[in-house]
Amino acid sequence: MREASNLVLTNAVVRTLDESSPRADTVVIRDGRVAWVGWQREAPATADLRVVDLGGSTILPGLIDAHSHPALVAMSRWHIRLPETDDLEELLDFIRSYGHVHSKEEAPYLYFEYYSPSIFPADGPTRQMLDAAISDRPVLCQDAGDHASWVNTRMLELLGVTKDTADPVPGLEMFIRDEGGEPTGHVLENAHAHFLPTMYRALEWSPPEEPTAEVIAPVLEYLSSRGIVAIFDALIERPEVIEAINDLDRLGALPMHYEGAVRFRTRADLAEALDLVRRLDGERASERVRVRTVKLFLDGTNELGTSAVIEPLQSGGNAGSLGSIQMEQAELEDCLELCNAAGVDIHIHMVGDRAFRTACDAVENVLGSERRRETPWRMQVTFAHCELIDSADMTRPADLGIIINWTNHWSGGYFGDEAIQHLGEERWNRMYDFNDVADAGAVLAFSSDVVSNAELHRADPFFGMQIAATRVDPEVPLDGGRWPQSRRPSSSAALSTERLVRGYTVHAARQLRIQDTFGMIAPGRPAHLIILNRDPLVTPPTELSEIVPSAVIFDGRVVSGSL
Repeated sequence: MREASNLVLTNAVVRTLDESSPRADTVVIRDGRVAWVGWQREAPATADLRVVDLGGSTILPGLIDAHSHPALVAMSRWHIRLPETDDLEELLDFIRSYGHVHSKEEAPYLYFEYYSPSIFPADGPTRQMLDAAISDRPVLCQDAGDHASWVNTRMLELLGVTKDTADPVPGLEMFIRDEGGEPTGHVLENAHAHFLPTMYRALEWSPPEEPTAEVIAPVLEYLSSRGIVAIFDALIERPEVIEAINDLDRLGALPMHYEGAVRFRTRADLAEALDLVRRLDGERASERVRVRTVKLFLDGTNELGTSAVIEPLQSGGNAGSLGSIQMEQAELEDCLELCNAAGVDIHIHMVGDRAFRTACDAVENVLGSERRRETPWRMQVTFAHCELIDSADMTRPADLGIIINWTNHWSGGYFGDEAIQHLGEERWNRMYDFNDVADAGAVLAFSSDVVSNAELHRADPFFGMQIAATRVDPEVPLDGGRWPQSRRPSSSAALSTERLVRGYTVHAARQLRIQDTFGMIAPGRPAHLIILNRDPLVTPPTELSEIVPSAVIFDGRVVSGSL
């Protein structure tokens, strides 16, 4: 990483995101910190500094990806990209051909991504379909929502999964079964991952997934090139990830601040997760690398019909039910109390309106409990995704101090309209609407949540901004015959560029607890800023993805691009 800069950046459109002084045309940087911000005609003496005339370029605070998976992306480089098709035979022909070209000895386990759930009948994919393409080795295909997969018979055999195998989390992390209890080959929420060590031992092989600094660095470099100066890793799969990030930091090659989270599933395993947080943050963390959060998956997905909903689901295996939830309110309250006592934040995945309401009720009860007199509230609660929120609950995040995290590039057609079959069109039309939540005063932070190398390009925050501002996905548009202009309903849910920029800066910094050093440009703060070819606040929403950082400055150093 290059030395800290001593610079005058002038003749620029400076958007500080500091409400006390939102606009300027000049930023002075000394020893890696912002020394002065204002108008060039009022600038202090800077004869000893290098002056860079930016010719009208825009300066913003560096952006923050507040829910990402850099290590998962890095470790997925060996995965095989499936063609984008709604034709099952075309998909199977591709898989069959790949297996023919790449022998069992060369590729003992094949991992394909992604397929669209819409290509299968209502009861989902089966192992027999996949066996028809490849049966001599384990094969897994990941669905486009990344919360389900499709495996062949050989993989189930090597995993040791039979009709007598208990599901890791019934109703959520589970193997879909036929009437006789045999696994069909359709797997929800990575239930197979619990059995992968058994398969790898049987194969006497393991995938190239070591999360080393060398492997993770290219992912961070890409994020940095798109203007990211801080990230929240929403699931640390292995402690070695923190070692790799710290190795980059020691080498001066970490181009951003890193925050990570450790997963727990139930109250019973929360103590172990909290202990791991303490060890990772206390023993392996540094100023730029922190672990202060635990992660909970409260429900599944709307596309698979595994979300927790207030009104019954309309089709699929959960038809007529209120969906699935990892834990009910009382257990979640206990978990919140334990996290608060440990001083550890909690980040909760949820998509259904019942999951949202249950979590709000739990936070409200804990905040109002008698124990608050003994143990002050010091933790921070973030709800991630929140795809469906009942109108009665829109103001509750602001009232309860809950931070909402949304993944902008999902705002159009990325997951298609699969959820309609489970939710009905009225509820589907109300999904992904956060304006009332934000208008009520809630902190609304933004993120990419990309999990594989195949979708890394979608982590570009300006690409995400465009989709959130237009409700149209230029890569995977909705059917224009059914949805005019391929725009996802409703247009009133489109997010303003002002709200988007604030969500990637000030609000995301708040979520990561780095608001004193990130999120705005102000004197005395470290210089974390980006220089852009266009001003997003005056760029048409349909052109936001064309914005490109010409330089990214982190801790006063140019870490991507050039001046």
